[in-house]
Amino acid sequence: MTPTEGGRQRSRVEALEQAVTGHITHALARNVTAAKPRDFYLATAWSARDRLAKYWAATQDAYRREGTKRVYYLSLEFLMGRMLGNALLNLGIEDPMGVALEELGVQLEELQELEPDAALGNGGLGRLAACYLDSMATQGIPGYGYGIRYEFGMFRQRIEDGWQKEMPENWLADLNPWQLVRPDRTYTVQFFGRVTSSVDADGRQHFQWVGTQDVLAVACDYPVPGYRNRTVNTLRLWTARATEEFDLSYFIRSDYSAALQAKIQSEAISKVLYPPDDTSAGKELRLKQQHFFVSATLQDLIRRHQADGQTLGNLPERAQIQMNDTHPALAVPELMRLLMDEHGFEWDAAWHIVTGTLAYTNHTVLPEALETWSIDLLGRLLPRHLDIIREIDRRFRQLVETSFPDEPERVERMGIVGNGVVRMAHLAIVGSHMVNGVAELHGRIIRERVFADFHDLWPDRFTHVTNGVTPRRWIMKANPGQTALMNSRLGDDWACDLERLRELAPAADDAEFREHWREVKHWNKVALAEIIRRETGEAVDPVTMMFDVQVKRMHEYKRQLLNALRVADLYLRLRDDREMDVLPRAVIFGGKAAPTYQVAKRIIRLITALGQVCNNDRRVKDKLQVIFLPDYRVSLAERIFPGSDLSEQISTAGYEASGTGNMKFALNGALTIGTLDGATVEIAERVGRDNIFLFGLTAEQVEAKKREGYRPWEYAEASPRLKRVLEFLISGDLPPHDPDTYRPLVDDLLSRDPYLLLADFDAYLEAQDRVDAVYRDPEEWTRRAIINVASCGYFSSDRSVRDYAERIWRL
Repeated sequence: MTPTEGGRQRSRVEALEQAVTGHITHALARNVTAAKPRDFYLATAWSARDRLAKYWAATQDAYRREGTKRVYYLSLEFLMGRMLGNALLNLGIEDPMGVALEELGVQLEELQELEPDAALGNGGLGRLAACYLDSMATQGIPGYGYGIRYEFGMFRQRIEDGWQKEMPENWLADLNPWQLVRPDRTYTVQFFGRVTSSVDADGRQHFQWVGTQDVLAVACDYPVPGYRNRTVNTLRLWTARATEEFDLSYFIRSDYSAALQAKIQSEAISKVLYPPDDTSAGKELRLKQQHFFVSATLQDLIRRHQADGQTLGNLPERAQIQMNDTHPALAVPELMRLLMDEHGFEWDAAWHIVTGTLAYTNHTVLPEALETWSIDLLGRLLPRHLDIIREIDRRFRQLVETSFPDEPERVERMGIVGNGVVRMAHLAIVGSHMVNGVAELHGRIIRERVFADFHDLWPDRFTHVTNGVTPRRWIMKANPGQTALMNSRLGDDWACDLERLRELAPAADDAEFREHWREVKHWNKVALAEIIRRETGEAVDPVTMMFDVQVKRMHEYKRQLLNALRVADLYLRLRDDREMDVLPRAVIFGGKAAPTYQVAKRIIRLITALGQVCNNDRRVKDKLQVIFLPDYRVSLAERIFPGSDLSEQISTAGYEASGTGNMKFALNGALTIGTLDGATVEIAERVGRDNIFLFGLTAEQVEAKKREGYRPWEYAEASPRLKRVLEFLISGDLPPHDPDTYRPLVDDLLSRDPYLLLADFDAYLEAQDRVDAVYRDPEEWTRRAIINVASCGYFSSDRSVRDYAERIWRL
């Protein structure tokens, strides 16, 4: 560093010190010498936000002046993670801020740990949305995220007596330094009521939605900084408020509950992410949430469009709405309603605007996950929308009948309204100009199987965009050791051009580089081992043990149960033969089960039971430990991926739409054991099949087995090891030592096994043997790990967003 550069650095440090101490004094009214870590965290976050604020205002002003097309990303989930470290990284002031805080007697890392995760999502859907916002800002695309500011978000998971227990996640309990409440951006959202009509002098019919119960949607904005480019986009989340928060007449009569009833009912809409839908009240609240955020967003979008001096007739040229799954599918009838009822458009003109503006991303091929709403509920809650949906359905059925005469069964299959429900995926497809899957395999499945009828009608409407992850958070921030090592070979400009990772490939044959790579991995494993000790009390050895990891949302098709069966098999063999030569492993699980998903909860109980047995059996503990890390979240994931050796991507082929955890593992140097499912197919193509451990049935073979009549019990009879494991699960040897605890899992496997665990069991064990053989050769394992990283630059969310911009958004 030259003296001039050193002077500039010193100046930045001093300016940041002054900013932090200024906020402690003026915003918190505290003396710096008496400030607590929480005060320093808030002051540091405010100091970063101050620097973002001027770029934020300038960015929005530039979008207005330039008149560029804007992208509106509608998602019921946004898993943004902690914002302080990301803001400092993208501003380029992480190091000087660290020095400034050190001179003030505090550590930046410790302050970052004080920030709660904004748990506004359940898994990959929300984290993908966050990555895309980051990439849009980094590439200067005028992008806006829109969702709900849940007061409690995703629940906090605890493990009690081996079972999952849900606790409220009050992430807003303290001041939120990143949030800007915008009361001047408040909109009225309507529910219930009835529809009346009238005819004007020209014979044109007009509809009025009257007698409604209204709720206010208040905007809360969060900055989304691009990487060192002075662009700051906006995540706008809506919070619900009552139109009349307090009824004084009830209060005067001492009926205090009634005085607050409207406030309670209204604010319930933005209270919690995914209220349980196993009751009629829960279903109603979920549908309210979806309409609430869609209606507020569309009103805000129209206001912005008109404020720019534009007419709604050219909305498709100036706005692109991307529906992230079917949760925002009510945008189709709501935009029609606003255009026709509020702005006077005829049906055909309004429909042209709607289909030109909306696009739909499908995230699932599971029939039970393709969202539907009962006609009764939708008609009672949103009567005008049901009328519009019925008319969309009527016109669409006419089109199908014309296009496919003499095929009434096709018309019924494709109908939006049928069998007492509204099919939201069908509504989203019909109301969009493009529909995309999220991986090459997934795109093919929705074209050829799930929505084949629609593809026959509109072949050009379907495409796929393979998911990606932001390298800023998932390599640079999560894995600074690997980042520094990569910088030594590539320079420091690869973060916005991840395809440059291919230049790392020659380093795989460099013995010195491999040694440095193993050193980085060692210290990442040490850090993860410390988290495991702190969170679970278990001590795992990062030196002798492979860290074998499966972290993701708990679901049967993701097959955490297959992994558990494999663990049980290994435990039984080790128990019988203490001298068995086996690679020592810490098998690490993490993930949340939906509160009403009893099967997933029972699988968690099985995993924790295996942990109790293995971790307390001196005969096997030095060779096999089982860890369930509770409360899996973004900040925990940032420590897990860099510390992992093996990535478990073992979903039933043809069921995982894409996955993004598979990409994060690979980019952090973990090798993959997996099925040919989701984006793992594309990972295998890029890293080469010699550098990944594939096993199991393909998607086509899975479908063939189901057509032919799958008989899972035959696999149990044919495999002595599998049969023994299933008997072990119902033997009573596992905590809580009740044979009936896991019997429902075993009975379901033997009778139905809908996700073909038993068919893939022996192949999975064989693949794990191949893993053992390679891991015993540290040089070969490291070589393959480096090749994996070098080959996965394609899986950047920057590339995904460019694909959206070119294929779908028409920017």
